[in-house]
Amino acid sequence: MPAKKKCASGPSSKAKQQDNPLSTSSSTQDLVDSCSGLTTPGSPTLEGNFAGPPTKVEDSNYLTGSDPEISGDGTDVIKSDGYLEDHRAYFGQRFAHFKRWVRDIELNEGGIDKFSRGYEHFGLHVTEEGVRYREWAPGAREASLVGDFNGWDVAANPLTRNEYGVWETVVPNTESGEVAIGHGSHVKVTFITDKGERVYRLPAWSRYVTQDLSKSPIYESVFYNPPQKYVFKHKRLVPPADLRIYEAHVGISSPEARVATFKEFTQNVLPMISDLGYNAVQLMAVMEHAYYASFGYQVTSFFAPSSRYGEPDDLRELVDTAHSLGIVVFLDVVHSHACNNVEDGLNQFDGTDHCYFHEGGRGRHELWNSRLFNYGHHEVTRFLLSNLRYWIEEFGFDGFRFDGVTSMMYKHHGIAYGFSGHYNEYFGGNTDEEAVVYLMLANYMCHKLYPGFVTIAEDVSGMPAMCRA
Repeated sequence: MPAKKKCASGPSSKAKQQDNPLSTSSSTQDLVDSCSGLTTPGSPTLEGNFAGPPTKVEDSNYLTGSDPEISGDGTDVIKSDGYLEDHRAYFGQRFAHFKRWVRDIELNEGGIDKFSRGYEHFGLHVTEEGVRYREWAPGAREASLVGDFNGWDVAANPLTRNEYGVWETVVPNTESGEVAIGHGSHVKVTFITDKGERVYRLPAWSRYVTQDLSKSPIYESVFYNPPQKYVFKHKRLVPPADLRIYEAHVGISSPEARVATFKEFTQNVLPMISDLGYNAVQLMAVMEHAYYASFGYQVTSFFAPSSRYGEPDDLRELVDTAHSLGIVVFLDVVHSHACNNVEDGLNQFDGTDHCYFHEGGRGRHELWNSRLFNYGHHEVTRFLLSNLRYWIEEFGFDGFRFDGVTSMMYKHHGIAYGFSGHYNEYFGGNTDEEAVVYLMLANYMCHKLYPGFVTIAEDVSGMPAMCRA
């Protein structure tokens, strides 16, 4: 993958820095995209546990436009840079696109808080009746859940489909009332595609996937339901204004020639980071990726912490321990593309070329040999926003560093393109508005529901106003 650099340009005025204390750090920025006119809350003390309640209230003003975070026409940024005047129409169009998304989510999904909790409804969940499983696969004709629990019998647990292409089933508890799918057992979903072919896939919302190289390099989905779940002991932290970030990769954090673990990082590295005076750690390569040499940038399972480093609860303990040391934890988020793998990735999930991705050439990154998300699709946006909420709610992360946003923001993905700094390069026909608006939605959601949350853009193009506060 090509070399990258972080977006490190500060706010355009001293007044802006004063308004937004999170913008004062020279090493990072707190907004992914605020060309939308969004502002960031300050750093209030969060109440409750590590996953404090959202700040959204039931009588929200999203629809009326009186919510100050989505009011206006998106052109206020021009006040900071007069050279943007020629692109006033573009900023207005993009902000209107963003507001349409917020409005549609409010009308059809009950608000962005509810919409971004897809991880509570999709995938495998233990209920009083049994294990409920839901999956979005609009291109499939038939579906069933298979695994160790039913002897991989494709007829034992069929799924039913609704009008939106969402499949569902419940695996009933045993006669003695026990969960029918055992902790640590393997599961898959199998589809009959539109072409009549039977395919096997890992559930898209898998929370734990493992690899047994003695059998196959292909990852397997594991039902994670430990009898003793990790209980957080410390509250989430509000990131301080003077961020000093230690960037880390758990796997290479040991001096030995092997892959280190979450537990080793917790015991050996976190105290060192604290002693050195850092108050934040950014973890790379956490989402599961089949190819270790990709440094985590070829994600196969977006909801699963990499099993190379241990179990999901080991990551929870890492974050909790960091909080006890006064260290906030940021996650390296790879929503810019996905691994090309079929059997243990999202590619051709329901047997079609698209599903989560654009069809044809638009859905492929030529340089990275990976798939590109369809950011304009309702269910894809649900998947990605819910992925962000999942890492916050389930693991207590305090911020995100969005990787590869240059690839997202431009239709050419920055391939063989040299940015000279001329504004027409940023706001013309090369810009992928759907992707930029997704970043705006992600940023809006994080700051709306978690005051003080930090979002960082990793951009190599120098997009004007990219991190404007």
